[in-house]
Amino acid sequence: MPRRTQTGPAPLSALVLQGGGALGAYQAGAFEALDRWSQDLDWVAGISIGAINAALIAGNPPGRRVQRLHAFWERVSLMLPVRPDAQLLSSVRSWWDDAMALWGASLGVPGFFTPRPLIAWWPQPPASWYDTTPLRETLLELVDFGYLNSGAMRFSVGAVDVQSGNFTYFDNRRERIGPEHVMASGALPPGFGAVPIGQRWYWDGGLVSNTPLTYVMNQLEGSSERPVTVFQIDLFRARGKLPETLADTEERQKDIRFSSRTRLVSDQVRDRHLLHQRLRALAEHLPPEQRASAEVQALLAGTTDAPITLVHVIHRRKSYETQTKDYEFSRLSMVEHWQAGSADMGASLQLLAHSGPARPGEFRVFDHEPDASDARTLPPLHQEGKP
Repeated sequence: MPRRTQTGPAPLSALVLQGGGALGAYQAGAFEALDRWSQDLDWVAGISIGAINAALIAGNPPGRRVQRLHAFWERVSLMLPVRPDAQLLSSVRSWWDDAMALWGASLGVPGFFTPRPLIAWWPQPPASWYDTTPLRETLLELVDFGYLNSGAMRFSVGAVDVQSGNFTYFDNRRERIGPEHVMASGALPPGFGAVPIGQRWYWDGGLVSNTPLTYVMNQLEGSSERPVTVFQIDLFRARGKLPETLADTEERQKDIRFSSRTRLVSDQVRDRHLLHQRLRALAEHLPPEQRASAEVQALLAGTTDAPITLVHVIHRRKSYETQTKDYEFSRLSMVEHWQAGSADMGASLQLLAHSGPARPGEFRVFDHEPDASDARTLPPLHQEGKP
């Protein structure tokens, strides 16, 4: 896809990455397509595996980002010396994937985590199944934390304070980021142990919210009149069919629990935009002296919204995927997820390129493959001639 050309001011662009374990290769493929389209990315925010991908992106200069993503995903993907015949594999693919997931869960994943030794279980069990020291070493090798903290790109990751239960974001605009901040965002219990930062201990942000979309939207709204484009890459789809087996039930509840509630967040932002525009329209009917009063001006402060475009790219499961899909790290699945992410982002960018610029104050959502049940008529966000 050719690199975009700008006819107006370049939009402020943000990349929002959901958690989802082994499915994170989908985000890497999506970023590769986005990077071919434009390297003008201002902000990347992530949760869990999204935080790791975000660090690989923000922690490297533009020409090295895709290379480092490839290096990470090739390192953490499992590949057997031999591979079954393609026709045979297609007939037993679900079993194959489950077996590969069991392999990783039993023996660990290179460059990511290893099972704790038996001696660690005596005289009492540890607080987690795995040791993530390999992940720290991988991050230190593949992420330039000096570059990440230079401010070239804003970087934010979410985590949960284990003792208080409070959700927090680590942001390179407020603090210096190290590998521990990235690991904290991805420390999903009971697999991974809590990560200490200062005097506090943190778990995976997905325990509270599996997407940083709300954080990004709250930070962006009212901060500038510059157009905003947010690329939200989700690894779990909220909608799905009624389960028929226990395995289906396990997968379905995981999809629901970790889906991003993107529609809820986008509806809240849309409602806020509509409210702001109605307040401004109402103020136009006031006499000039009342409109200029301190009270009315305080009410109107922050109601001039930048046009926001949310590009929603969603991993949609294949028929053979099971509830192990988020911890099935086979090389075969990794490559498939990467290719799917690249294709879906490419289709989304085509849709975006043909949409034209957003109107002043408009909030719009693009999904290149919307669910039929999601179709709805949305109210206009402004009237001609009105701000």
